[in-house]
Amino acid sequence: MMVSVTLCAVIMFLSVYFWWGFRKLPGEGWQIVASVPASRTEQGDWKGINFTWYGVLTANAYLVAVAVLLVLMGAAGVPPLGTAALVAVMLCCCVPASRLVARIVEKKTDTFTVGGAVFVGILITPFVIVVLNRTAGELLAFHIPIMSAYAAIAIAYAFGEGLGRLACISFGCCYGKPVSAGSELTRRLFAGRGFTFFGSTKKIAYAGGMEAIEVIPIQAITAVLYAVCGLIAAGLYLASHHMSAFLFATITTQGWRSFSETLRADYRGEGTFSAYQIMGVVGIAYAVAVAYVFAGESITVPDLSAGLKSLWNPALILFLQGIWMAIFYYTGRSTVTGAILSFHVHRDRI
Repeated sequence: MMVSVTLCAVIMFLSVYFWWGFRKLPGEGWQIVASVPASRTEQGDWKGINFTWYGVLTANAYLVAVAVLLVLMGAAGVPPLGTAALVAVMLCCCVPASRLVARIVEKKTDTFTVGGAVFVGILITPFVIVVLNRTAGELLAFHIPIMSAYAAIAIAYAFGEGLGRLACISFGCCYGKPVSAGSELTRRLFAGRGFTFFGSTKKIAYAGGMEAIEVIPIQAITAVLYAVCGLIAAGLYLASHHMSAFLFATITTQGWRSFSETLRADYRGEGTFSAYQIMGVVGIAYAVAVAYVFAGESITVPDLSAGLKSLWNPALILFLQGIWMAIFYYTGRSTVTGAILSFHVHRDRI
């Protein structure tokens, strides 16, 4: 009963959040959330640092993903301290990787790639868990089961990536191909249902030259697909089918990541088959191999109520708030847009 009620509540939240995001975020007013004066110009104005809705929405996505991970791991009997240690190590590796991989593949220093970060995360997860179990785990008396953790991470990623697509809508990145340039089937499916972005500072405008052109809403498709994937995988996980949950979530998300590249128009590196598509396929193969290796690991029957109760902890709440702030500052401080600010006094109000 609790599982059904919880999943229904999640569906209601996601429905409202997506409805709002798909309607509002392509608009011009939903890119910059604030500009902060940083230094004077020679003309007496101020140079501003822009903080973006991309950062707010990305931080929201990370927050939800970590909260989901804490609940699922807590349901499997892993103490919050063990999960927090795992989260801290993974974020320290994967968040910088999101920029490093983009630099290697796209030759750009001021952009991020979730695909690259996820690929790194898929590769390092079992090694990180083994090291944590043998170091902090022995010292603090916790043990993280690899398959349960892998499944929980895959589910948390599906939710986080789905929510994170709203950040891409706000920034105008990861955009689809023009609906008018697609096949007859594409035009039938998306004509009148695509995204039309406005604002010269959105990436689709300055990098793709497609402001005010209806494009395939690839971000929305990805968001909904990943959210549904996360819900199904969470149901499998809570029914003690951890390996099935892991494989379903990983194959669905990485398979779609590779296929969805064919519907996107933004630059993804050189070659017909992009590096990100290769990462997706390799990630699936690696996941299947990991599932085979750890197929015999004992599984604890999850207790959702215990997982939910574990969140009601002041230390964890502060931990989640810290993650939100760190991600917002790291991804929300725009390096590709600028601002000139001026201030004045309303004389009639003195």
